[in-house]
Amino acid sequence: MSDTISTLAAKLAEDTMKVMDETGDDRFFVEVGEELGASSQSLEEAFLTEIRVRLAERKVRRFLVKRLSAHRSKLKAIEKK
Repeated sequence: MSDTISTLAAKLAEDTMKVMDETGDDRFFVEVGEELGASSQSLEEAFLTEIRVRLAERKVRRFLVKRLSAHRSKLKAIEKK
């Protein structure tokens, strides 16, 4: 049963992230969570965990890109001297 919940939660999180990206509604996952909670607390919890993991991963990826970009800019400035 837990494999089913994990699989469904991951797919719902993936689809929800797509809707959030397309609509620009970064809190849409809260509404989806509420809908899930009305019928399955277990699926709601798994879904919210999947969403949090994905949002955290996106945030850290932006941080990595920003840090690498700053590093490369610094190197270019040194090379120009």
